[in-house]
Amino acid sequence: MSHHLLAICFDFGDTLDDQGTEIKDQALTALRAELIPGVSDLIPELRRRGYRLAVVSNGPVGSISNVLGAHGILDLFEVCAISQGLGIEKPDPRIFGYALDHLGVPRDQVGRTVMVGNELAADVAGANAMGMISVWLDWAPRHRKTPANGLEIPQHRIRQPLELLSVIDELEGRFSTGGSGA
Repeated sequence: MSHHLLAICFDFGDTLDDQGTEIKDQALTALRAELIPGVSDLIPELRRRGYRLAVVSNGPVGSISNVLGAHGILDLFEVCAISQGLGIEKPDPRIFGYALDHLGVPRDQVGRTVMVGNELAADVAGANAMGMISVWLDWAPRHRKTPANGLEIPQHRIRQPLELLSVIDELEGRFSTGGSGA
């Protein structure tokens, strides 16, 4: 199946895992955590549909493999761009660029990629500045809910992970009719 969207990137904490359930070691690496309800269905469904997936996250490298590995979905992500391993943090465009480059997305096609995240300053502003389609997961009570500037205004807002499927369907429909994804 051919898609207009070339890649879907996800933040980790409070986007895939529930940070409120994290058990961490002294280095603040999550040893285990629960996934946000719906994530264990969402990620396999996106892969079943043929989407290329990446994690783009600020934080310790080990948290991703510990948590996503324990829940059996780590291998569904082709790329993990993690700030601790790369030495750059969102919203720096280089961390998004790393993920997209490793997924083989040409720079002139960045507008056909999606970034899903929970933090307006890191995820939404970073994606918007990069030219990606921003999807704000407004799920966790731990994060600021009001954009501080225009870059922090999400193009799409969802409250539960599985709502992303309808956003993806809507975006695919817009692209197929010649509209832009935003």
